[in-house]
Amino acid sequence: MTATYTFDVFTSLDGYGSATGDWTGYWGKQGPELLDRRLAVYEEDQRMVLGAHTYNLFVRMLADTDNTEVRDPWVTRMVHLPTTVISSTLKDPLDLPDATVEHGDAIDVVSRLKQESTVPLRSHGSLSLNRALLAAGLVDRVHVTLYPVITGRSGESPIFDGAEDFDLELLEQRTLDNHIQELIYRPTLH
Repeated sequence: MTATYTFDVFTSLDGYGSATGDWTGYWGKQGPELLDRRLAVYEEDQRMVLGAHTYNLFVRMLADTDNTEVRDPWVTRMVHLPTTVISSTLKDPLDLPDATVEHGDAIDVVSRLKQESTVPLRSHGSLSLNRALLAAGLVDRVHVTLYPVITGRSGESPIFDGAEDFDLELLEQRTLDNHIQELIYRPTLH
C-alpha cells in the first residue's frame, strides 16, 4: 500500500502564495477556527516533504523572533514532524529537529517514499517541487486554504504557474473564520 501524498498550500483568490507590501501572514485573515483547524491537520502522524527553497524559507522564518505567526502551534508541530528535504545542494545535518536530506530526482525520491512510508506524506508550499509531482501523478490530494483577497499588484509566488492542466474532484470543503475556504481535491491530469 502506498502512502497518500498531500500538497498543502495557502493562496489568494488570484492564485498567489504570498504578497508584499502591508499584507501580513495569512493575509491578515486568521482567526481561531483557522488556527485550530491547521493544528488538527498537523497533529496527525505524517512525514513532511520539502524542497530546498521552502526549507530555507522556513529556517529564516523560524529565526525571525519578531514574527509571531511562526510561533502558532500548528507551525511548531509542523517543524517537529519528520521531514525529508529534497535537494542537490543541502547537506545533513539540517536546522529542523527531525529533518534529513535526500539527493536525487524528486520524482524518484517521492515515489520511493510513497512505497516505504507507514504514514501519510505532506508538503506545505514547495511550489516547483509540487508542480513536478503533480505532473508525475504522485500528488493524491491538493489541500487549498483560500483567503478572500486579491493580490494582483503585490502577489508573489504564483502557485500553479507553469503547471499542467488538471481536473479536480472536491473531497472536502469547509468555511473558516473571515470566510477562509478550505478545499481538498483529488487531482487528475486532464
